[in-house]
Amino acid sequence: MSYSPASPLFGTSNSSVIAPSQGTPLEVGADRTQIVSAITCTDVRPPISQNALTDPPALFQQFITNSLSDNSKRGYQADLAQYGAFGGTIPCSSERIAEYLAARASTHRPATIARYLASLSKAHRAIGVEDPCKAEIVKATFRGIRRVIGTAQREAKPLLREDLFQILERMGNRPKDLRDKALLLIGFAGAFRRSELIGLDLSDVEHVRQGIIITLRRSKTDQTGAGRKIGVPFGRTRWCPVRGLSDWVAHAATSEGPIFRLMNRHGHISDQRLSGEAVSIIIKERAEAAGFDPVDYSGHSLRAGLATSAAMAGASSWKIRAQTGHASDAMLARYIRNGNLFENNAAGAIL
Repeated sequence: MSYSPASPLFGTSNSSVIAPSQGTPLEVGADRTQIVSAITCTDVRPPISQNALTDPPALFQQFITNSLSDNSKRGYQADLAQYGAFGGTIPCSSERIAEYLAARASTHRPATIARYLASLSKAHRAIGVEDPCKAEIVKATFRGIRRVIGTAQREAKPLLREDLFQILERMGNRPKDLRDKALLLIGFAGAFRRSELIGLDLSDVEHVRQGIIITLRRSKTDQTGAGRKIGVPFGRTRWCPVRGLSDWVAHAATSEGPIFRLMNRHGHISDQRLSGEAVSIIIKERAEAAGFDPVDYSGHSLRAGLATSAAMAGASSWKIRAQTGHASDAMLARYIRNGNLFENNAAGAIL
């Protein structure tokens, strides 16, 4: 990819950021487009080229491009596309942003509107102008939206241990069953996000006496790639995650590349890894086959299920965090709270 000023990534001073699919341009102030383009770029992050090391402007451009994850850049671009479809421009006034928030209030949740607001704030700060999102009119509008609509977020239903076992009982031993069993068991035992789960390679797994150690090289909360290790012990029931993974890997007959791969209806295994959306579909389909309502479940249900089930079993919060990677008890609180609703319950003591 070229990083010349005329490239789509770093546009000229008279260029605009084009919203995807809608084709709506967001007009950007002169000579500020480079930074905004870098923020909203959807291209895969390029490696630092050898030529850039001796070219400060090119090096600056590449560092800006690599400052955000690909998912973050896609998110910014999608959010700015929504604003562009509304007819908004950047920079803009605080009144215009307040109007935009109010217009979205009837069709979007407060959490989504908050994300739109964050993206607009980021875009203005990136081009070095005053952030209109900090104005009182914008803050007051958003407070009003939260009060009228409410702030409760729809959460994925946790797939609890007993429910997971019920799902596994309904599965057979076809190649797709072996893959999905391993995916459900490893996703649950490691409390993985779906992006983490599909990103795992065979080289990330180390077999030890107690089970396996999985190296998570990058995650949503570790964009710099510091990495962390997650221990998955041998199971004490017939649904052992280590055995489930071994059965799938043995059938796949491969020693490198992605663990969880696409398969066609004939059982042919592709070299391509599953997508995050595929994980959600698998969980919903398997839940429905076991008699559960699939609407409540998503790709996050495995992670939430491990945290909630562990809390119900009496595991300490720091042990749960060691598995989930949550930075604090506050981030883990809703799982712990939901898991302990019936522990020493006041009504249970008297009824």
